[in-house]
Amino acid sequence: MRMSNMFSRTLREAPNGADSKGYEYLLRAGFIRQMGAGIFSLLPLGFRATAKIEAIIRQEMERIGAQEILMPVVNTADIWKETGRYYSIDKEMSRFEDRVGRDMVLAMTHEEAVTDIARGEIDSYKRLPLLVYQIQTKWRDDPRPRAGLIRVREFTMKDSYSFDRDQAGLDKVYKAHYKAYFRIFSRCALPAIAVGADSGMMGGKVSHEYMYLSPIGEDTIINCPKCGYTANRQVATFQKDYYAEPEKAIEKIATPDAKTIDDLCAFLKIEPRQTAKAVFMVGTFVNDHTGEEHEKLIVAIIRGDMDVEESKLSNAARANSIRPAHEEEILEHGIVPGFGSLIGAKGDIIAIVDDSVAKSNNLVAGANEAGYHFINTNYGRDYDGTVADIASARQDYRCPVCGQPLNSSKGVEIGNIFQLGTRYSESMGCYYQDEDGVRKPVIMGSYGIGVGRLLACIAEEYNDEAGLKLPISVAPYQVHLISLVKDNAVGEELYEKLQSAGIEVLYDDRKESAGVKFADADLIGLPIRITVGNRSLKEGKVEVKIRETGEETSFLVSDLADEVKATVARLQKEIDDNIVEKELN
Repeated sequence: MRMSNMFSRTLREAPNGADSKGYEYLLRAGFIRQMGAGIFSLLPLGFRATAKIEAIIRQEMERIGAQEILMPVVNTADIWKETGRYYSIDKEMSRFEDRVGRDMVLAMTHEEAVTDIARGEIDSYKRLPLLVYQIQTKWRDDPRPRAGLIRVREFTMKDSYSFDRDQAGLDKVYKAHYKAYFRIFSRCALPAIAVGADSGMMGGKVSHEYMYLSPIGEDTIINCPKCGYTANRQVATFQKDYYAEPEKAIEKIATPDAKTIDDLCAFLKIEPRQTAKAVFMVGTFVNDHTGEEHEKLIVAIIRGDMDVEESKLSNAARANSIRPAHEEEILEHGIVPGFGSLIGAKGDIIAIVDDSVAKSNNLVAGANEAGYHFINTNYGRDYDGTVADIASARQDYRCPVCGQPLNSSKGVEIGNIFQLGTRYSESMGCYYQDEDGVRKPVIMGSYGIGVGRLLACIAEEYNDEAGLKLPISVAPYQVHLISLVKDNAVGEELYEKLQSAGIEVLYDDRKESAGVKFADADLIGLPIRITVGNRSLKEGKVEVKIRETGEETSFLVSDLADEVKATVARLQKEIDDNIVEKELN
């Protein structure tokens, strides 16, 4: 491609709203352009880079036996109503009516669509196992798109779906995806870790997320450097200390102005672990069959030395979503904010008690009267509720496996795998007949990778103060050819020579200064830069620079094609030699 004919152009400064380096450089280098919040176009460079990523994904999916299909992004709402997700998913799902008034949706994911197909294709155990995948557009009306392609509303995803007759079959294909995903990310030269995760709206009991660790990430990853335990904070557990002792008589005491745990502990000269903190949320609950919504107050009780993890609380309460409660919503249940507890609470509420409270005794809790607390409160005697782990793990808490201090870091989710079980097959009637003629639900799995997000994370990982430094496996072109000589014929001849040798070349044939051309080459970040200059050309050579390392050398013009092909092969081998093949234990 000649840069004089390029559809996109480079920008000297980043547009407003570029909130990360990778996003800034993808914009400035002309890979992407924004249409609206969370909606982007891929320009030629961005399209070629994502095509490289998609090629890697296809190779690895077919390596584990997956067949490629393509399902519509517009779904009839009927299939989503069968599973109940039409009603349970909030405003992230875009719903509309077609011209005859039929309910339709823009697919956020394709579990319903693929199950609808499968129930017409699978009738016998002889048809199992099956594995299909697609690379398709998704739409999620995210309320907070950010960081360019990191968090968007329209995106391209690789989603694969497995169909098995039993759990053993699902375990096998789940492990195959676990390994394949590490191969995909390492072939893209992107470091990734796998963490235990919450299944969320997908359903199922087993799930892993693949994380690119970065300060720009919104997910918090908890890991143990000693034994390797790793999980998203949404589901991470840790060893808790419990303080069991003989129960004492409950007593109400005055605690003026002690509305916070810190104030309370200072006033009573106690530690936060000796208190039972109340957290108030409102949960939204949706009838999966009618779509009717109702709200309830959720009162979470946790020890004062810990915090509530909202994802755990939502799961424990079985709420579709939760939000902080308003003061009037708390007061109408006889609970006084700042001095609140479950003791004396009235009305229809959901009480969730962390096991740190349930297994500790004689804690200080609110008396539901301004300026007063109870001392020596005990779960089971003074109040009740559902006991669950709703505590948020954090840095330096003790590992649940080995007891060593935990670490905390930020990460971006770049892939996920779910064991769905029979969540969709049972609700949609996807059954097979076994050898004895008994109809059984198909066992399913779901596996996703965000293609654009993967490109965005590569841009975050590979950049410096001048621009991108893209790996050879995903760079839109392998070579950036810059001609600084007046005779255009020289550059054209080398360009044609490299292309004839099968080398992907971006040729800067513009009438620009050397400074502009070099700046754009650094910004675009192709792996190999070849400069045709008057001085080196007199010696029969061209100058060569490796963008990632800054390594500089020169090649004889007569040997140029062979030398470049060898360099491309060397850079690719460096990636191939570091392909990760982690097994799921």
